[in-house]
Amino acid sequence: MTAKDKAEAAKIAKELLSKKMIACANIFEGVTSVYEWNGRLCEEGEAVAVMKSRAELFERIKDEILSMHSYENPAIVCIKADGASEAFTEWIERQTSG
Repeated sequence: MTAKDKAEAAKIAKELLSKKMIACANIFEGVTSVYEWNGRLCEEGEAVAVMKSRAELFERIKDEILSMHSYENPAIVCIKADGASEAFTEWIERQTSG
């Protein structure tokens, strides 16, 4: 997920963590995004949050993010993590089973 800044990304991540929807989030600030929006070329600083969870929670996570996010159309993407270690996968399962 992208966000306008680190504070917004952290706020959303903490809310999802408190609801046991994600196991953790890595937030990268100072990312430059270049895109076209409403016919205009834009270049802006953003933060990216990589959040780890289970695929079956994605729709709930997406709805929760949309309810909190400041963007009209935030980038919320699910990326399958093939090949994750068994210990990591079990940890994700434990952290998101509430």
